[in-house]
Amino acid sequence: MPGPDSRQTTGRRGESAARTELERRGYAILATGFRTKCGEIDLVARDGATLVFVEVRTRRGGRCGTAAESVTRRKQLQVARMARAYLATEGGGDGPCRFDVVAIDYDGACSEPRIVVYQAAFDAP
Repeated sequence: MPGPDSRQTTGRRGESAARTELERRGYAILATGFRTKCGEIDLVARDGATLVFVEVRTRRGGRCGTAAESVTRRKQLQVARMARAYLATEGGGDGPCRFDVVAIDYDGACSEPRIVVYQAAFDAP
């Protein structure tokens, strides 16, 4: 079983891969690791006129399911609360907003991850 350092390394690697993929798709990254009292927003970006709150999920192997499957309803609610905190402190809520998920799955046999970007993955309650 991997230790906490191993999970943190995987998470950092995943966030870096997500950022690279989003920038390749034309997103402008505004913030990384934005901390709120409810937790941390992985990435905040602009996709055209839309402000995007991005949850990055990274998994190694499939023992605990895929990265995308790990974004539970509870996590969605937490991300929505963090997004409201971001808008309250940083502004930018006068235009459209959405929640994207970047799911990154590393297969033990392959060094290149499978990266899937789910635009508008969920709605805020």
